[in-house]
Amino acid sequence: MHYFLKSVLAILAIFGMGSQFVEGASQPNILFIFTDDQAPWALGESGHPHAHTPHIDRLFQEGAYLVNSFTTTPVCSPSRASLVTGRYGSESGITDWLNPRVEPEHGLKPGTVTWMQLLKQAGYRTGLIGKWHLGLLDKQHPTQFGYDYFMGFRGGGNVPKDPRLEVNGKETKLKGLLPDLLVDDAIRFISKEQGTPFLLSLHFRAPHARWLPVAEEDWAPFENLDPQIPNPGYLDLNVKRVKKMTREYLASVASVDRNVGRLLQELKRNQLQKNTIIIFSSDHGYNMGHNGIWHKGNGHWVLNQNPKPTKNIPAGQRPNMYDNSLKIPTAVLWPGVTQPRQVIKQTVSNLDWFPTLLEMANISKPEKLSLRGTSIVPLLKNKNHESWDNGFYAEYSTKHQSKTHMRMYRTPEWKLIRDFLNPERDELYHLTKDPAETANLIDSQDPNVIKIRQKLHQKILSQMKSIDDKVLPQVKQGA
Repeated sequence: MHYFLKSVLAILAIFGMGSQFVEGASQPNILFIFTDDQAPWALGESGHPHAHTPHIDRLFQEGAYLVNSFTTTPVCSPSRASLVTGRYGSESGITDWLNPRVEPEHGLKPGTVTWMQLLKQAGYRTGLIGKWHLGLLDKQHPTQFGYDYFMGFRGGGNVPKDPRLEVNGKETKLKGLLPDLLVDDAIRFISKEQGTPFLLSLHFRAPHARWLPVAEEDWAPFENLDPQIPNPGYLDLNVKRVKKMTREYLASVASVDRNVGRLLQELKRNQLQKNTIIIFSSDHGYNMGHNGIWHKGNGHWVLNQNPKPTKNIPAGQRPNMYDNSLKIPTAVLWPGVTQPRQVIKQTVSNLDWFPTLLEMANISKPEKLSLRGTSIVPLLKNKNHESWDNGFYAEYSTKHQSKTHMRMYRTPEWKLIRDFLNPERDELYHLTKDPAETANLIDSQDPNVIKIRQKLHQKILSQMKSIDDKVLPQVKQGA
């Protein structure tokens, strides 16, 4: 037997596969569950009075709950670009959601290095099921960036029932509810092989609008609910509409939760739970009446009467970088590493997944590869908490519904947002005293506030310079 194994490894080595074979035996499976438009507040575990998420809550309870997890850009495509490349969306040329009506050929550049490619090269069987939204062309296909297998949709939009999905390379109309169909395929994927470690990216479309229909059991708790909303006293808020949307949104979240439960059961049935890292996150957060808006970074007013439009901001639009748009619900369940009820308070972002996943899989980062994020493995192992940098930089240049160049720097105490195309929209919030971001202090004459504004402004400029931000020439150096 010993001679036989040595012979097999020698043959594999001839084809450059020996190291992958050896490494794969000790590498954990990775299940990366990624929702679309899910706010951290839309979880039972975070204290929402109506959210029905027992299965997702279990991940947060049995693993590490990252309570200060953020996206670099609060809209689909640039957030996803940062996730897979470990660099800002502006560095990939993707600064807003990819709009097929006006930019059908735009997407992730061929040759871009992703962590999925590196895991595949290290012997992982890799799959993406669900939403891609990083390019429609064949050269931008998920299989060009490290996925062996793809079932889902290349664009950003779809319908919650009877969707058109790419199956075996062909667009096919399927019958059923989209979350159920995606998880049906995810179950087939994880059950297919047991001898090779797998990476499965499961990208739900839910709870992206439109939210209904959902399964009857997902809708039943909300159909007649009079939901609590965050600020019913907000000036001229359309309370009736916010409550209706809240019911539908939470039902969509519940449809994800039910399917997460199905998937967790399948892992257990296949005895994979002890060697599978489960990551749960989302592409960005969401507003539902918060600060008078709904939606994400390209927010919409939800008032009875909208503010007047400006040159670059149409009526009804409220582009923003509120925490409710930037924060994402994130949990990591890593058997043997994370602890039940572990809470990580350090600031992390979607840039950090690239180095983190490499370290989880025991894969070295290529020497010439430049990444913006930092591995969170030490945090998951309860190490190096004291030296962690909790400053956070984010960017969003909107170009579809509105035109902005928003750049932001956030500390646990303060947040400065500059719109370098519309400087009258600049914002400064004292987060420790005003976590809901209701009092804009940008024009404060308090000397201490002025110093803070100047310091954060310099942080923004430094970050823009470090990534060669194309907006930088438009920026005035003073604060």
